[in-house]
Amino acid sequence: MAMRLRTLLGDHPGTAALKSGALKSGLVEFDFVEYSPTNKGFKPMVRKAAFDVSEMAIVTYLMAKGFDKPMVLLPHVVMARFQHSLALYNAKRGTLTPTDLGGKRVGIRSFTTTTGAWLRGILANDYGVDLNSIDWVTFEDAHVAEFKDTTKRAPAGKQIIQMLVDGELDAVLGEKSEHADLKPLFADVAAEEKAWAAKHNVVPINHMVVVSRALCETNPDAVQEVHRLLTESAAASPATPRFSADEMHRSLELIIGYSAQQGLIPRAFSVDELFDDVTRALW
Repeated sequence: MAMRLRTLLGDHPGTAALKSGALKSGLVEFDFVEYSPTNKGFKPMVRKAAFDVSEMAIVTYLMAKGFDKPMVLLPHVVMARFQHSLALYNAKRGTLTPTDLGGKRVGIRSFTTTTGAWLRGILANDYGVDLNSIDWVTFEDAHVAEFKDTTKRAPAGKQIIQMLVDGELDAVLGEKSEHADLKPLFADVAAEEKAWAAKHNVVPINHMVVVSRALCETNPDAVQEVHRLLTESAAASPATPRFSADEMHRSLELIIGYSAQQGLIPRAFSVDELFDDVTRALW
């Protein structure tokens, strides 16, 4: 009889074949739990080990590892993208560039979002921005309850884009908007992304997949089968992010470095530490 796994996976090109039931297994069955957006399910996974298999923002996973949460990474990327387009400012109030952010009020949903960590890493390391000089304004706490967030919380009921429009924020990270007054902080997004990719030889990873430590310890065959099914599902869609082992390693190494630099994790883990004996063998 197949083992039933409580599973959180968003609707992505690479998960479609699995979630539709097109892929079958005699070893495992998935009981999908839906959250909208999917990232709302990361908190119960981190805080309560709510799922056997879960999509997970990579920075949330790194932070969870810092507090020894009982989950293990699979070498499987479900979401990756360049981040430069997700930084906005209000052009109606004058031009703002990345190097102008010192002393400015910058809004972000949570200080610990993966997109935020990537963008702060880009600002600090490619533009020389002093992240400590920025007045950070946040709207949510971290998924990992133990993390001490020292940022300023936005007033209750305030919305991040509206605060930018109203001049209560100078810039925001991690957001998109069609509002006529709002422009990308990086003036030529396509050129910036191309130059950054050439410099770092990396595509930023946003979300991967984790399994519970208990599943790895008690049923490694099930973990291997989960990875096989995820791999087959990913192969079924040309829109799935494609990473070689080297590409995944480079991307993970860079976001680990950024996360340590920003105080999100206690130290820079090696990429190898993110996996256990079962999942490391799946590379």
